Amino acid sequence: MTVHEHFRIPTRPVADPANVIAGDHYRISVLDAGLVRLEYSPSGRFEDRASQTVLDRAFNGPVEHAVTDTGDQLVVGTDRFELTYDKGPFTTHGLSVRAKGGFHSHDSLWRFGMDTPNLGGTARTLDDIDGEIDLEGGVLAFNGIAMVDDSDTVLLDADGWIAPRTEGNLDLYVFAYGRDYKQGLKALYALTGPTPLLPRHALGNWWSRYHPYTDDEYVGLIDRFREEGVPFSVGVIDMDWHLVDIDPAYGSGWTGYTWNNELFPDPAGFLAALHERGLSVALNVHPAEGVHAHESAYAAIARRMGIDPDTETPVVFDPTDPDFLEAYFEELHHPLEAEGVDFWWLDWQQGGVTRIPGLDPLWLLNHFHYLDSGRDGRRPLTFSRYAGVGSHRYPVGFSGDTHITWESLEFQPRFTATASNVGYGWWSHDVGGHFKGYKDDELATRWVQLGTFSPILRLHSGLNPFNTREPWRYSSDSERVMKQFLRLRHRLLPYLATMNVRAHEGEPLVQPMYYDHPEQAEAYTVPNQFMFGPDLLVAPITSPRDEVTGLGRVRAWLPEGEWVDVFTGLRYTGGRTLLLHRDLDSIPVLVRAGTVLPLASETDAVAGTDLPEVVDVQVYAGADGAFTLVEDRDDDRWARTRLTWDDGAARLTVHDVEGDPETLPVGRRYDVTVFAKRPNAVEDQVFAILDRARTGLDLKATVLDVVRDDGAAARTVSTLQALDLPPTLLAALTEVLLAEG
Repeated sequence: MTVHEHFRIPTRPVADPANVIAGDHYRISVLDAGLVRLEYSPSGRFEDRASQTVLDRAFNGPVEHAVTDTGDQLVVGTDRFELTYDKGPFTTHGLSVRAKGGFHSHDSLWRFGMDTPNLGGTARTLDDIDGEIDLEGGVLAFNGIAMVDDSDTVLLDADGWIAPRTEGNLDLYVFAYGRDYKQGLKALYALTGPTPLLPRHALGNWWSRYHPYTDDEYVGLIDRFREEGVPFSVGVIDMDWHLVDIDPAYGSGWTGYTWNNELFPDPAGFLAALHERGLSVALNVHPAEGVHAHESAYAAIARRMGIDPDTETPVVFDPTDPDFLEAYFEELHHPLEAEGVDFWWLDWQQGGVTRIPGLDPLWLLNHFHYLDSGRDGRRPLTFSRYAGVGSHRYPVGFSGDTHITWESLEFQPRFTATASNVGYGWWSHDVGGHFKGYKDDELATRWVQLGTFSPILRLHSGLNPFNTREPWRYSSDSERVMKQFLRLRHRLLPYLATMNVRAHEGEPLVQPMYYDHPEQAEAYTVPNQFMFGPDLLVAPITSPRDEVTGLGRVRAWLPEGEWVDVFTGLRYTGGRTLLLHRDLDSIPVLVRAGTVLPLASETDAVAGTDLPEVVDVQVYAGADGAFTLVEDRDDDRWARTRLTWDDGAARLTVHDVEGDPETLPVGRRYDVTVFAKRPNAVEDQVFAILDRARTGLDLKATVLDVVRDDGAAARTVSTLQALDLPPTLLAALTEVLLAEG
């Protein structure tokens, strides 16, 4: 078989010879000042092909390094690491790498065969998980050194097809960047390939529900959302789009490629109706059971695989056979895409075994589906589970079927942020959870709020008539807040589209707090808090509200500086850890003074995901600031617009467009809202907390009098402590009173 051109990806797998130190059975390649490849081959044959993980070993050219060879020991050093090796088979005592940079020599030492703790990575799936799980390792470590073992992955030949490795060879990559986390991450992307640009529609709201919709029911639902002013940009159709109730002789019904015409009598018309409403459409596919005789495409694919269709012999799913894989795309997927399917939800749950040692079928499907989706020059997109280091090349990630519980919600912010430690930035969770669990309006609302500040916002629920995510199926307060946040997600599109480019350039959208503050111990104590792009600090509320105050709360750490909550307007002095309290209307999302935040206007946000005609620029006064808005229409015709805020002059300047100004809508307008620097309205905030609190009326009045009369905030807090208030109420009042220090 000749591999299609679009299945070949650019690679530079051979390291610069100037960086290589080799013996009969070992090879050491210094790929960067903090990255070294370690190979051992009993046969003396080393590997210069790309692997499923590694595409580029020549990304940095010659790297300055020193080599000392004493005959029985080799020492290789750069300004970031020192490697010591006895030239024999890799052993714990014979091979080590120490990260430089002021770390304790024992803690920063990696030895072959010993586990070295790192800051974690991610996991293949959260299927059937209720709470947290152990995570696979990443490439970043508090002690400065981490290792990725690439010994057992498959290789990529020059024509783009897969090949097994030489059995018994070791192929290791040691990352020794100390706590320069962002540089370590950029080295990972240079080695394994960049995060691709997402199509713009992927950044908006996704509707996904496991439910046997009819075409009229689905279109009617989208129309109802439009009438309610709730925008969606992606519609995901779960497995009932295809035949599922089939003769057991043809399989279980989980795998299918034939439309269920009872539900969808006119598939092309249905897909066109969704396109007319501004949605891109994904179909769910479980490919493991192959193609059986009941499928409309069976005869065509059977003939291509040398099977007489009259025998009704199943076409076995074998992705290691290039002839099958070619037919799989051309006979099963391309005809459906011609009808209007935009991309595929690869719902692989059938293990990791194939005929080729080391080949994970999930990785293979992700790889070739992603490449195939871009065959016509479109910006490619897949939706599937994580399949190991390098999976960031195949966004978007589907994290699996979680339980509908507070414990599941509690784990998701940390899970998302920590995934960046292995370069995986575009997770899509089941917002609201998938199944089991319970109905809880507050839980559902908090999940939507987190989803708004997640890489992908995809509402989803499992097969149960009582399990759904339409806001109007919840209480009036939850409905109102859910709608506000779903609209906000689309208002954030100018910011998100810029972050899409930033992710492509090596900065994941969601980052743990320790990326920018690696030497601050507090940054490691708030795993559920994260930066959403460089401007938004998010501390989601993931536990039920307090019964006394009626408020949710979260422990947060604010770095030094002045911070402003974008929802409440409260200003905080940073450099401390504190408890933040919020009613159901918001979660803590804070920006630094001087932040320039571009949003789509409310009218443009509800209309869809096109570039907005009006950009609402929110400026948080108190310091100078800037933002460069980066826009295109999925065609790489970029327009960059610099927005700068001069705090002293109280002036925002919209600079001339760089790049292609015709990309922008004709008559583009920028409306500016300045949130001036002024003292917090403490008394109003205190009154609102007291008014909601379930405690004595006389006590409330006493507290309010103290706040009005006592003057200095510290003295006021001291007085309140003597009133024997419920601890949670005192904490909420203290937050407001001491917000500014």
